[in-house]
Amino acid sequence: MSWLDRSLITGPRLALVLSEKEFSRVLKSFGLAVTKGPAWIKTEHADATTHWFTPKDGQLTCVIAIRPRPGITGIQIASLLVHEAVHVFQRYCDCVGEDEPSAEFEAYSIQQIAQNLMVAYSERMI
Repeated sequence: MSWLDRSLITGPRLALVLSEKEFSRVLKSFGLAVTKGPAWIKTEHADATTHWFTPKDGQLTCVIAIRPRPGITGIQIASLLVHEAVHVFQRYCDCVGEDEPSAEFEAYSIQQIAQNLMVAYSERMI
């Protein structure tokens, strides 16, 4: 006997990139031309952007790009990651046809997405 995965809901695949070079590698992995792909950060004034891809395997993939700037605090990074986690949750709901998620479903989902992003960020910055 073997135990099965207990997760009830599996969300999109997530990746965190911290540079334009890393983002270019992601674009190449999806077969997209770097010169024709989206900007890694939406505008010069933004510090984060979430990108959406659906590769050949059909699994929604979210690539969160964060621009670490000198002087940015841990709290500011955490806030950016929570902000982007909300966008991930919103897109996921759109993809599965969930028009009215319960407050608890939304809160727990955003908490889990944000936590995963924060762990990934902290592992990269240590």
